[in-house]
Amino acid sequence: MRIVFSRKGFDSASGGTASPIVSGVPISLPIPTLKRSITTYEQAGLGELVARITRGRRRGQDLCHEDPMFYEGRCAFGQTGAAQSHLANNGVGVGDVFLFFGLFADEDGANRHHRIFGFLQVEEVRSLGRAPGLRDGPAGFPRRHPHTVGDWNENNTLYLGRGLTARFAHPNLRLTRPGGPVSLWAVPTWMQITRLSYHRKPERWIGDSELRVVGRGQEFVADISDLAEPRSWLNSITDAIIAN
Repeated sequence: MRIVFSRKGFDSASGGTASPIVSGVPISLPIPTLKRSITTYEQAGLGELVARITRGRRRGQDLCHEDPMFYEGRCAFGQTGAAQSHLANNGVGVGDVFLFFGLFADEDGANRHHRIFGFLQVEEVRSLGRAPGLRDGPAGFPRRHPHTVGDWNENNTLYLGRGLTARFAHPNLRLTRPGGPVSLWAVPTWMQITRLSYHRKPERWIGDSELRVVGRGQEFVADISDLAEPRSWLNSITDAIIAN
């Protein structure tokens, strides 16, 4: 079994700011785009919020890349190019779990940190290819998935399964160490055994519970096999996401 820490949503490079925590609820803002999407922030129900958080730099009429897409306990997530090759090379597939994280802050921009905001338990992996169509997307979702719009790489792929977003900013979902810079994570001790892709350099690991996470990159894979401790940790994370 594999756990994938999947970086998504606004940050200083994509969107220009952090996604907000609004009335205690972390809301991941999908990154802006100029192509391969037919969904605006307003259609995604985020028009007023994105305009306020970006102070008008982004508007409700702007197109966004709504991915991962969540709806009624299901999740559809697309990946392509080098990031998808990395997932494939690490054997990510049915039965594995994506933990989506991003940069978050209070509505006033304070307390910036990395936080897990949702999960996907993979039940199906669908190869979409270069020229996908509407029929290739997930059935029953209210909007068209962006990885079924326009031209993509040959390895354009869609992951489908059970998935939810966090209903409040549970402390167990925070990755950044309290008081530390955004890139310094507090990690479970089992990760010293499994390690994490893109984080092979020993100097990134501090003691047995801290990690200096790489500045860019989307998909970080931990192969936990059948180890009991990381499975128990994963259960605690999904429980925190589901919690009221």
